[in-house]
Amino acid sequence: MKVGMVTDSLGHLSQDDMLRAAAELGLSHVEFCCGNWSSAPHLDLRALLSSADARRNFLAKVSDHGLSISALNASGNPLHPGASGKEHEACADATLELAGLLGIDRVVMMSGLPGGPGDQWPNWITVAWPPFCGQILDYQWNEVAIPWWKERVKLANRHGVSRLCIEFHGGQLVYNVPSFWRLREAVGETVGVNFDPSHLIWMGADPLACIHELGDAIYHVHAKDTWVNHRQTALTTRLENLHGSKNRERAWNYVTLGYGQDEQWWKQFCYHLRQVGYDDVLSIEHEDAIMARDEGVLKSVSLLKRCLADAASDYTLPDIG
Repeated sequence: MKVGMVTDSLGHLSQDDMLRAAAELGLSHVEFCCGNWSSAPHLDLRALLSSADARRNFLAKVSDHGLSISALNASGNPLHPGASGKEHEACADATLELAGLLGIDRVVMMSGLPGGPGDQWPNWITVAWPPFCGQILDYQWNEVAIPWWKERVKLANRHGVSRLCIEFHGGQLVYNVPSFWRLREAVGETVGVNFDPSHLIWMGADPLACIHELGDAIYHVHAKDTWVNHRQTALTTRLENLHGSKNRERAWNYVTLGYGQDEQWWKQFCYHLRQVGYDDVLSIEHEDAIMARDEGVLKSVSLLKRCLADAASDYTLPDIG
């Protein structure tokens, strides 16, 4: 396995300084965000699409630092029923085009979340009752999400992007293992998973069990941690809508690796990924509101390097027959 980073983790740095820092940290890969829910501090999507010279210079700069690009990222909500949905769709489609032009075969996205019939806002349905919940879900899946994703698969394939990496997240139509299988069964194996354990943790799932259920459908991995405040969840549950600035009062928060799940857990995380055949990039995504970004990324890199197995196994079972 290799350690990489979502470049937004060091979004306060210029592109040059970020690449220099990534190289000094001993990273092998970087993942660039292209817009939507990211300000895209290190990549100019429009400029790269419009200029072959800009693309060559961009790739050369990354390579000159001894780095490779693990994926482009266009996370947002292209299924939003309002105007922002079309904006996010345009960014996602442009990201697929750029990935093809750069020779990158992975794009990280979220599934998106529609509204119900006639809604102006997305509607995340998480219960089966009252009965209208099922009617809304049927509309969201069959009338909006599945047709949209079928078209994205076609577009991705035209651009040479073979892996659309869907990240499970609350407030998205695909947020757990069953909802992922529903999408994949409808649109095919171009769609896989960007496996981020942090969201599964706050939603109450077991990421290690999810790894074994998903297996080779895991196309890319984010390394991000969550701390659950059990004192608070005893009163509020894990359904949290306090702003991230209210860190002390929230039921859970994203934290630097090792500050939610301990090092032994992260060793198991890396080991379980290897068991299902994932021997690729762990892309650190630092979103800890308490710890400085430089320090948080450094601590995360240090922890992962102690936890992962880099070399291929050369062990063979002894012949005792």
